Amino acid sequence: MQKLIEGIHQFRAETFKNEREHFERLAEGQSPETLFITCSDSRINPNLLTRTKPGDLFILRNAGNIVPAYSGAATGECATIEYAVKVLGVKDIIVCGHSHCGAMAGLLSPHKLTEVPNVAAWLKNAEATRNIVEENYKNVSDENKLKVAIQENVLVQIENLRTHPAVAARLARGALRVHAWVYKFETGEVFAYDPRDGQYGLVEQTRGEPVTSELRHLV
Repeated sequence: MQKLIEGIHQFRAETFKNEREHFERLAEGQSPETLFITCSDSRINPNLLTRTKPGDLFILRNAGNIVPAYSGAATGECATIEYAVKVLGVKDIIVCGHSHCGAMAGLLSPHKLTEVPNVAAWLKNAEATRNIVEENYKNVSDENKLKVAIQENVLVQIENLRTHPAVAARLARGALRVHAWVYKFETGEVFAYDPRDGQYGLVEQTRGEPVTSELRHLV
């Protein structure tokens, strides 16, 4: 806790002081252009990763960067997505997974989740990911299965994202773009799914191409 308190003091004395005008403008409202959906994992900092400032990203985080398919039930994820699209008018949505994801490891080994029943229940929203990996990557090592699950899960969650009415409406008229990213925190690399060849590549090389409605699985 002391580290956090010292950090706040340093923030006010240095960061806030140097960017006071920016923070004062934020008090007037927010107008982010991107909804960034990622994992709760402490090793990911979306603003640091994208070199953005407060106010640039509208961020949704949970275990496994999961987007439950729309069901009509009022959930935090549903409300956040709806607000970002309909009220804030974001132009892009990024779903970003990451290497060594504990949620995906748990998804592939459900017997290890007996002590965390709420986590197990939550990961049911990624059941399609587990089925894709089990049925299409049977001869892949456990280590590589995790890597595949992380990548496939981003695509699965994007399909779930499309079921949300606000998202579907904007996509239908070309007013919204959706992107699939995977962050490898041990190298600092970010990979984006490229719909032109159905594979992930370095985000700098894919030029931020949005994911189309026709997804091809990794093989």
